[in-house]
Amino acid sequence: MTLAGIKAAVEAGNRVHWVNSGYVVTRDDLGQYLITFTRNGSAIGLTSRDSTRLNGEPDEVFIEEKAEDCHEVF
Repeated sequence: MTLAGIKAAVEAGNRVHWVNSGYVVTRDDLGQYLITFTRNGSAIGLTSRDSTRLNGEPDEVFIEEKAEDCHEVF
């Protein structure tokens, strides 16, 4: 997922994760995009300070599937 794609997904109200569902990508009141560990609230920026690279690999970021999008297979 690209940086632009991640930001767009967050802005669209999607729940965006990094690596696993314990890490959530959000935008704070100052407009900063953060990766927050939900168990303890620890956070780092989504990108390096100069916004030139992601703090993590682009393929490690995913959008949580909504319950109504899930289909049970029998």
